[in-house]
Amino acid sequence: MTRTRVRRVGALLVGLALVAAACGSDDEEPAATAAPATEAPATAAPATEAPSTEAPSTEAPSTEAPSTEAPSTEAPETTGAAAPGGAGELEGMKGTTPLVELSQDFKDRLDASEAAKATPLDGTYNYAAETYDSIIIIALAAEIAKTDGSALADQIVGVTKDGEKCTDYAGCLEMVKAGTDIDYDGFSGPITMNGNGEPLEASYGVLQFGADNRIDDSLTTYVTASAAESAVKPLTTTDVTREGDGTLKIGSILPQTGSLAFLAPPEFAGAELAINDINDAGGALGKPVEFVPGDSGDTSTDIASQEVDRLLGENVDAIIGAASSSVSLTVIDKITAAGVVQFSPANTSLKLVDYPDHSLYFRDAPPDDLQGNVIAQLVADDGNSSAYILALDDAYGTSLASVIQAGLEAAGVEVLGSKIYDPKATSFDAEVDEVAAADPDAIILITFDEGSRLLKTLVEKGIGPTVKATYGCDGNMGNALGENFDAGK
Repeated sequence: MTRTRVRRVGALLVGLALVAAACGSDDEEPAATAAPATEAPATAAPATEAPSTEAPSTEAPSTEAPSTEAPSTEAPETTGAAAPGGAGELEGMKGTTPLVELSQDFKDRLDASEAAKATPLDGTYNYAAETYDSIIIIALAAEIAKTDGSALADQIVGVTKDGEKCTDYAGCLEMVKAGTDIDYDGFSGPITMNGNGEPLEASYGVLQFGADNRIDDSLTTYVTASAAESAVKPLTTTDVTREGDGTLKIGSILPQTGSLAFLAPPEFAGAELAINDINDAGGALGKPVEFVPGDSGDTSTDIASQEVDRLLGENVDAIIGAASSSVSLTVIDKITAAGVVQFSPANTSLKLVDYPDHSLYFRDAPPDDLQGNVIAQLVADDGNSSAYILALDDAYGTSLASVIQAGLEAAGVEVLGSKIYDPKATSFDAEVDEVAAADPDAIILITFDEGSRLLKTLVEKGIGPTVKATYGCDGNMGNALGENFDAGK
């Protein structure tokens, strides 16, 4: 496994330093239009075996992301229990996803969770660490603020930086009660939030498909990326006042249905472990933290809005999600106007960077300007002189495409075209014909689950990954892409 570091300076990418090391929003396919019936809110987190509260070593910063799985110290375990059945049409396709090294203990606990018993994770841990950390950070912020009201938001950024390091809730809580200024580094690594509530650095896994149309873990490398100093933003405070009731209640809008539904099992597993760890350590504000699960669907439905109404009606203090940037953009105004914290473990769109969110929106997945430059540098470093970008038409796709294009041009790679397509299209023949006519060295796919159909068309027209250098991103890199491809989905 190789580890690399990239620093973003505006649109420019500067040199990669290789360091030896041992050895991942949105929607497309329509889901149910009505908000699904939600289970009775689990007020106290389900009991699991006594969790080990120690977070892993904080050396490798990052977050995690869609598709393959989030973290892992050895090459991410993306193969899991997938049943390879392809003929190698995807072999050689590379891509990135926010990825950090998870301890085996944490992965074992995720696999033993009630969420994983309902839907086995099969070695996929996408955004589990980010979901876990988001809940821990909220609980610690509530302790510092001494309230579950909106004022807790003003403490969230401070929990992640400039204090004394702590790596588990119980230890951090003890320090907070002693009046110590803390700096929480969790399972998703050193989070170090910017003043606007998003990470200033990230770790990405560079994944590659093997001959069985599944991620070949042995080929995984790591790249770390940091924002330029010019990207640092001042800390702001919320301008919405909402009083708490003394009990921290956290809801979620995570994708149980829709085009990112493959992210739900690890995210819910991460949420479950966080609630358990908090409550095993005495809760927050002296009481058990309550968790109210909910679905987000995707942008083809109104599920997220209906679920947010329900959660606000149940007086939640914070909402975890959505995974999809576009879905978050449909509900962020409603959530933050109510004085409730919204914290996404997976949003990356640049449209959320300076969004007027009353200083109540946070994320611990890195923004697309970091990933976009990593992808661009990867394409350039592989020796490609030209590239063509295919990106889905939503907040995630368009923002990531623009960053990648700027990064490619800065690295001297000619961009022959950047096509924004409708992810709900029944055919991608026209888009692929344009790519074939342009004849680029590299093809970059910014997709969600429709990416398997797009790849099928690329292969049918003779420009698939075994013919053209093909690159993916956190929205598609994972075994689910290979499984869908093999199944003709």
